[in-house]
Order: sequence, then C-alpha cells, then structure tokens
Amino acid sequence: MRYFFLLVSVVAFGQQIQKVDFTKMNAQLSLYPSEKLVSGSIQYDFDVKQTIDTIKIDAKNMEITDVSINGVVVPFKNTGKTLNLFQGYKVGKNALTFLYSAKPKQTLYFVGWDSANGVQQIWTQGQGKYTSHWLPSFDDVNEKVIFNLSIAFNPFYQVVSNGKLINVNMNEKGSAKVWKYEMQKPMSSYLVMLSIGQFDYKILYSSTNVPLVLYYKPEDASKFEPTYKYSKQIFDFLEKETGYKYPWEVYKQIPVHDFLYAGMENTTATLFSQDFVVDEIGFNDQNYINVNAHELAHHWFGDLITAKEGKHHWLQEGFATYYALLAEKQLFGDNHFQYELLKNAEEIKKASKYDTIPILNEKASSLTFYKKGAWALHYLRESIGAKNFQKVVKNYLNKYQFKTVDSNNFLAEIRKVSSKFDTEKFKKEWLEAKTFDAQKAIAMMSKNQVMKKYFELQKMQNQSFESKRSIFLTILKSNQYYILSQEIIYQLIDVPFEQKKELLQLAFNSNNLKIRQAIAESTKQIPVELKTQYESLLKDNSYVTKEIVFQQLCNEFPEERAKYLSATENIIGNNDKSFRTIWLLHACLDKNFKPEEKPKFYDELLNYASTQYDATVRKNALEVLLQINPMDEKVLSSLVNATTHHKWQFVAFAKNTIRGMLKKEKFKNGFTDLLPKLNEREQNFLKSEIK
Repeated sequence: MRYFFLLVSVVAFGQQIQKVDFTKMNAQLSLYPSEKLVSGSIQYDFDVKQTIDTIKIDAKNMEITDVSINGVVVPFKNTGKTLNLFQGYKVGKNALTFLYSAKPKQTLYFVGWDSANGVQQIWTQGQGKYTSHWLPSFDDVNEKVIFNLSIAFNPFYQVVSNGKLINVNMNEKGSAKVWKYEMQKPMSSYLVMLSIGQFDYKILYSSTNVPLVLYYKPEDASKFEPTYKYSKQIFDFLEKETGYKYPWEVYKQIPVHDFLYAGMENTTATLFSQDFVVDEIGFNDQNYINVNAHELAHHWFGDLITAKEGKHHWLQEGFATYYALLAEKQLFGDNHFQYELLKNAEEIKKASKYDTIPILNEKASSLTFYKKGAWALHYLRESIGAKNFQKVVKNYLNKYQFKTVDSNNFLAEIRKVSSKFDTEKFKKEWLEAKTFDAQKAIAMMSKNQVMKKYFELQKMQNQSFESKRSIFLTILKSNQYYILSQEIIYQLIDVPFEQKKELLQLAFNSNNLKIRQAIAESTKQIPVELKTQYESLLKDNSYVTKEIVFQQLCNEFPEERAKYLSATENIIGNNDKSFRTIWLLHACLDKNFKPEEKPKFYDELLNYASTQYDATVRKNALEVLLQINPMDEKVLSSLVNATTHHKWQFVAFAKNTIRGMLKKEKFKNGFTDLLPKLNEREQNFLKSEIK
C-alpha cells in the first residue's frame, strides 16, 4: 500500500474479540452500477467464548433486514454505523444470517458508468476508509475472518475477489454470471476486495507452483510484458528471502483506472493503478517493479502478520518498503539498491525540520512509516548480519502467522537470534527518536565504492571547475554507474559552454538514458554547436526526456517549431498523455503548423478533459486548455466537474484552480453564467465559492 493509513483500535471491539470470535463469512453479492448499489445475503459463523451483552458488526449506512441467528429471527439494532445483536446467540458455535444493501460514498467505486464512452470498472479500496462501507465486517484489524464471496454480475465482465476461484456459473434467471471465490485462511477485513472490469489475463507459475494471475485490458495486450516484467522473479525472491512459503493459494494482480493510490495489497489480489501499465518506452520512465514488490511483500507483512494498532504500522509499511528494495537489489545490483536508500535518506532528512513524529506513534507520517521504517530495518540487517536477519524474520513469520503483533514481538525475535544486539538502544535510536541519523546512514552507504565516490563528488560542488575537470573527465570516460555522471552534469550547469564542451560530448556519447536525460534536465540554453545532438534526445526511449527536449526546442527555436511538431506528431507518451497534451498546446499555438487542423487539435484536448478519461489525463488537458482558452465554457464546465471526482488529488487541483480564478472578475462572471447548466452537486460547490 503506497499511502499513509492510520490503523484504529476500538476499545469496544477489543473487548468483544476477547469474548466472541468471528471465524467465517459466506456472502452472496450483486452490484448495480446504474444505482451505485451493492446488496446481498451474509452468513457469519462465530464462537461465543463467554457471556456478552451485545455483539457488533461494522456496517456504515446500510439497510439491514431478515436477521436470524441459528435459524431463528432475532431483534437487532442498526445504528447506521453498526449492526448490534443482543439476543439469540449462545456460548459456543453460532450462525448469523441477514440481508443488506448499501450505496457507499467511499471505499466501493463505480468508475466510468456515468460516461457514454471510456472504461467501466468497479473496485474497492478498503484500507483507510474501511471495508464496512460496502460489506458488513470489522474495522478492528485484530478480528481475522475467512471471507468467501460469491458475486453476481454481467457475464461480459471479469469479476475478481480474494482467494481461489471455485466456479463460475449462470444464475437461475440466466441474467448474470456468479463468480464464487473461497479463502482457506483468515485475514483482517480491510483486505477484502472485489474488482470488476473487462479484462484478459495470463497465468505464470512461481518456482513453488503458485499461480500468478496477471490481468490486463484487452487493448493493453502489447503492454503486458513491460508492465509485469520480473513478476515471477520478484515472487520467487521474496519466498526465498523471507524463508516462508507464500501463505496463500493464488496471487492475482489487477490494474484499475483512477485508483486512489499506487497499489493495495488485498490478500491474494493486489489492485494497482492503470498508470503503471506501460509500453517498452514508458517502462524507462515509470514502471511497476517497486510497487509490484512492495504490495507482494505485504502478503507476508500486513496480510499474514498484521500490526495490532496504528503505532506499529511500520511493521507493515517499513517491511514492505525494505523488502521491495531488497528485491530490486536482487534484480539490479547493489549500486541501484544503495542509491535508492540514499534517495529515501535525503527525503527523510529534508522533511526532518517539520516531520518530527517518531516511527512508534500512530500519528507518524507515511514517509516515517515507509522510508524511515525501511531504514531502521536496513540498519538492523547491517548490524546483525544478513543471515541472522533472515533467521529473525523467518522465526517471526512462523510464530505469528495469521495473528496480530506489536513491535516488541519483533524485537523479542531479534534477541533470540542475536543476543548481543541491544534492541532497547535500537528502539530508542530508530523507532522512538524524532530525528534521523544521517551520518550513520552515510557511513553504511559508503561501504559501497560507487556511493563513496558519489559522496566525494558532492563535496566538490563549491570547488572551481578547473580543479575538478580532470576527475570529471576520468569518470565520464570510464562508464561507471550513471549517478556519478549525472552528478557531474548537474555540477556543470553554470560552467560556460566552451569549458564544458568536451565533457558534454562524452555524456552525449554514453548512450545511457539517465545520463542523457540529465543533460536535458540541466540545459538552461541550447548551444547552437550542440543543437543537432540535443535534437537527437527526441529519439531516446524515454517519454520524459522527449517532453523536456521538445518543449525546450520549441521555446528556443520557435521558427522551427513546425519541424519538431511534425517529427513528434505520433507520440502519445505515458498513460497521463503528458507528451501529447504538451504537443497539442504547441500545435494550437503555432500559426504555421496545419492551420486547417487547429479545431481538431483543440477538440482533442477538450475530449481529454472529459469524464471518459482518467484524472491524470484530465488534469494535464485542463492545464493546457487554461493556457489556450480559459474562458471557454466547456473548459470551465470540465474544471467544475473535476471537483466531484472521487480522487482527492484531482479534486484539490480543481478547487484550488477555481479559487484562484475567482479572484478575477472576468472568471467570476464566467462561472456565474455557467451555474444554471451544472448539476446540483457542482452548483453547490461553485455557489459557495462565488459567495
């Protein structure tokens, strides 16, 4: 999971868990996209261990009927937050059944069903907002249940849920298919999921014969290999590194549109953002490898073993972050691993002035839980040795499998394996300290010779160019790890062209994408002498590089903009269509480039800003449209519509943009004229802002 989530421990439920154990759910569900409705029948098996007055199940804003316990209709109370039971159960085994329906405002998302075109999907995101908004369940992570879901839906779609797919049959009316999924082991409710869409899939098998079911949209078939690259290797590595066989029967991965975050580790079925579905060029800019490894690592750290409460959340996110880096180390080597650790350390250090809440605090930031947590584990692994660290983790996983834990449980396992290691000092310095020991981090990274040289280069920043020129030349000629050449290029930014020409030529000739991209990023003005070589960057296998170079060439050589537009006309770019939207901006602004097609270019931008596209595409298109024609009613309407989206990042962009525009009278008048044409929700927001 790639975002901060505060685990909540509710005292009332803590007391309930001591007296009642819910063991299994069997649910039969139906979903109705036109109404954004889910309904179904639920059966819970539960054991009452000792007498209890009231048993509660979390159920947010649900209609609940026909409640029976052990086959007998019983009274109940629906508070709007919980289903309360107080009669009909006995000490020992019990069975609860009821019907429910809900129109969730969060957690279950119906994407694209309001649009005539575009993708149509349904997916859940239980962690952070709780599964109890769409499925009667338990917000307390300490209640672990075996969840079995049968889901009825349109037969032309694929339906995915947790566990093994037992069968797919038509319902009695012949109007829908029913997908029946079963789990063998218990999990916390926040890990229950479903995903519905038009998908194809391929199945790979791990070295231990676990099926890896990899989903994709049919139109993305050519992107399958770069998207899922190294998936089997990552899986095999994590099984070997943890010393604990993957604890579930199957592993599925499903990309979905407009997902709230990068990914979510629902047990046996990770959902991840469609933005990571990439072609071979896009792979070099933003790929799924780290998210892939992170969400899979959670199937041990989070799904198998779950933190009891929020202050121990690093036991999930710190571990998943660190094991993802270890997987990358296996794939790309120690230089890559150390550099990723460095970037994390720099981010932590930069935030340290205001981010002072320690790891062992439920109010800690995501940066702290994830990256500072990973650094704590790296320090531990370096201190006790990799083999001892593996023993600790293996023992920890075996002892607490399918249970909840706190940090002391993990620290106790360290002491058993490495008795000389001071866990109290570790806890104080790494888990309870407000600060981050950057010097200790640098010392650990400096054991790697490339990193040692990198730190030496950084210390040269304020030295004269002549004093370090020969060192720079030696490094650029030696074809060492790319970060050394990048650092040199960044230090050359303010050096006159004639003095650095030879160095830049060497960097260009490296044919390394990262080094050449550094040239693009650091060039303030393109020297005429290097113009041809700079133009060659447009052919590099990176959409990011192409976009940087295209914009700079168009800006610095406007008389040749038509040439650059023609050379790049067929490039779309990554999923956010960032390159294409920038291309369309220049195509609309250039008077000499295909004047007869200007309306078509503008309409393409308007289309990208519509509801049939993902929020990332819409945002990029709106930013460009606001430069071209900010008073266009269609542009203003699309901007207001963005304030009703489920993705908070997109909503924040739209609201902040509108608030800034309303400071000018012409935009205030434009939005006021638009009001009668908006729906009620859009009107309510805009009226409040205009006032």
